[in-house]
Amino acid sequence: MKGDLTAIADEGLTADMMPSLWIAAQWVMRHGSELLSGDLARDSGKAAATGSAIAFPLVCRNRPIGVLVGIDPLPSAALPALSASLSLAIRSILEAPAIALDNALSLQRLEAESVTDDLTGLHNSRFLNVVLRREAKRASRSGRPLSLLFLDLDGFKQVNDTYGHLAGSKALVEASGIIRGSARETDIAARFGGDEFSVVLPDTGCEGAVSVAERIRDRIGACVFLASDGLSVHLTASIGVATLPDVAASADELIRAADVAMYRVKDAGKNGIHIAQEAPAF
Repeated sequence: MKGDLTAIADEGLTADMMPSLWIAAQWVMRHGSELLSGDLARDSGKAAATGSAIAFPLVCRNRPIGVLVGIDPLPSAALPALSASLSLAIRSILEAPAIALDNALSLQRLEAESVTDDLTGLHNSRFLNVVLRREAKRASRSGRPLSLLFLDLDGFKQVNDTYGHLAGSKALVEASGIIRGSARETDIAARFGGDEFSVVLPDTGCEGAVSVAERIRDRIGACVFLASDGLSVHLTASIGVATLPDVAASADELIRAADVAMYRVKDAGKNGIHIAQEAPAF
């Protein structure tokens, strides 16, 4: 649990009831016990809350993992009436859903971890291959373009050699934040391996892909890495751009084209962008 709450199911919930929902749910998660309130604004001390509420924790392995909340938009002068036997029955009924929810959340976390790079928090190469194949098929069916950026951090080896691998890892994390922040919401950023990154750009032609690449390269070049450690490290980026169907007809061809384009930048002196002009021959 990171403390973030989200509604996974609701019935009859309106927008003006949402503040009361979150306030009631947060109270239950914080205290780990049921909430009976005739006037949420009075009991919570928060003016945003309105109405009355009954809320029960979903408990699994002795910890609350969710909350079942019932909201009435109108406050009441009296507390909601629940007998001890009814409260016990409700808690007993909620045991099975709590276990099922915990299992579902655990599976969701495992699935997320399996496609996430441990260091940077970006997607990993496994997810990149899956999503690229999916998007390539979709692009072929729809006739829409699909672009891929391959990015390598110039001079990164020197960071490791000079300051050590812990500093190098921190620089990778900082670079990944720049890449993620420079990509658009619909783009998929991934760490391909080492100091190489990829960005999948669905429904994006060459011109749009180059715009994203330029933004990433400029921001990496302007960044002072490891400044929080009292260091002043500067890196640049070599980026290859490939677009389906311009230079590739499949996900594998797109990867090869972007990779070759990136190494063209390396061979030409680094810190630049190269657009794949034709499918590489192998």
